[in-house]
Amino acid sequence: MSVVNQVISGPPKPGNRLSVARLGALESWDLTEVWEMSGRVAGHLLDLGVRPGDRIGVLAANSLEWVLLDLAALRIKAVTAGFDPGKFDSTGAELAARYGLAVLFTDQHETAERVRPITELRGLAPVKAELPTVPWEPGEAPALKFTSGSSGPAKSLLASAGSIDSSLAAVQEIFAHGPGDDLFVFLPLSLLQQRYWVYSALVFGHDLTISTYEAAFATLRTTRPTVVMGVPGFYETVRTHMQAGTARTGAPPADLATEVFGDRIRYLWTGSAPANPATLRYFTEAGLPIFEGYGLNETCIVTKNHPGGHRPGSVGRVLPGKEVLIDADGVIHVRSEHPVATRYEHAEAGDSEKMFRPGGVVRTGDVGHLDEDGYLFVHGRADDVIVLENGKKIVVRRIEERLKTHPAIEDCVVTNPSQRQLVAIVSPSTYPMDTALVAAALQEANAALDHDEQLAKAVLAERFTIDNGLLSSQFKPRRKEIEARYRGLVVDPEEGIRA
Repeated sequence: MSVVNQVISGPPKPGNRLSVARLGALESWDLTEVWEMSGRVAGHLLDLGVRPGDRIGVLAANSLEWVLLDLAALRIKAVTAGFDPGKFDSTGAELAARYGLAVLFTDQHETAERVRPITELRGLAPVKAELPTVPWEPGEAPALKFTSGSSGPAKSLLASAGSIDSSLAAVQEIFAHGPGDDLFVFLPLSLLQQRYWVYSALVFGHDLTISTYEAAFATLRTTRPTVVMGVPGFYETVRTHMQAGTARTGAPPADLATEVFGDRIRYLWTGSAPANPATLRYFTEAGLPIFEGYGLNETCIVTKNHPGGHRPGSVGRVLPGKEVLIDADGVIHVRSEHPVATRYEHAEAGDSEKMFRPGGVVRTGDVGHLDEDGYLFVHGRADDVIVLENGKKIVVRRIEERLKTHPAIEDCVVTNPSQRQLVAIVSPSTYPMDTALVAAALQEANAALDHDEQLAKAVLAERFTIDNGLLSSQFKPRRKEIEARYRGLVVDPEEGIRA
């Protein structure tokens, strides 16, 4: 039976728990209680007129109610549409109309037709009649999910049950989550993959702790998880914090790792954006194995490093049910046994044709190669390959990663205003900015780079954040927005720091 259908087939075995951590508060329930409460929510949705195939929107921070709504939707064959409050600034009424929602639940103060407070889902009465169990077919879609592209409006696609099953089965095979494990999730539940771990807990019998990004640091040590699901930006922040602790107290990284993460970590998971190799080495040497993977919203998880199958510098071996194809230009394509989708639901004209190809193939737009043992190495975006006037093709990700190994630089984007020279737009690690350290970082990078890859200068930017529009919701630099905002400094011959 598929994982999705196991989730809806009946209550899990007792003994495992879901905990929800907020700043200053922690609540916990046995997963059997969560299952029972999701049935009450399912009954409530039916009373509201929601029927199979209808879309249910959620515009709210991570919470128990978020989990209950998603499980309830699965149980009545409705479609969950998750909206990240940090990414969508439209009203609930606008979202309901734009995406064809039967109802939208929100934790924001809003009253409109089809918009309801998410708080109404607690304390519901038991359902009067047993809910029918209607299985999901592999090609049916339980979720409408939104891409986290670095520019432009979010695209949406309907994610198939088959793709969810395939991904969870593959991950379970290599990581064997089970009794004794507690997976720590703090990224928004609007991201479908974060909800995978709810399904995993119910089916494979482990604990799950859900928090928010703001509360993650405060709750990690006390909740003592065995696995942390995070993005590279989070681990960069933790590394900076731990290194500052070592400089201040002399404590070795292994001791500080316990202070931050607790004493039960089995491994750390990262993906969704390129990780800094120095950061991966730092955590591994501190006794915290960290495994990078690769995937897109359009493909789900494609590759993953894992215990017994880990090659530094790679994003892992290809998972069962996936096939990686590299075209003549080095662009990565992915064929899936169970495609996530074959088109976008909401996108600009021509976007679906650029991404989705016949036969369940997705053109990722990333450049990379497979080594002789089947490990995938990603070099950067095809769109981020800069062609200089001498015809030399430069993959800027390698240069950016080199710069980010320096403690003065938190993030950066490399551009070329004239096709003759490269310029780095730098988000410094500390404020006020230490220009001498940034100059030293440029000098060190240039010493290790080929002649055509060397940087003419750096211009200092504000810190890249989601709030100022320079990071996506998955903490990826929004390249086009950054280049546009700082173009004046980039092209000005008098501006910038030189090595």
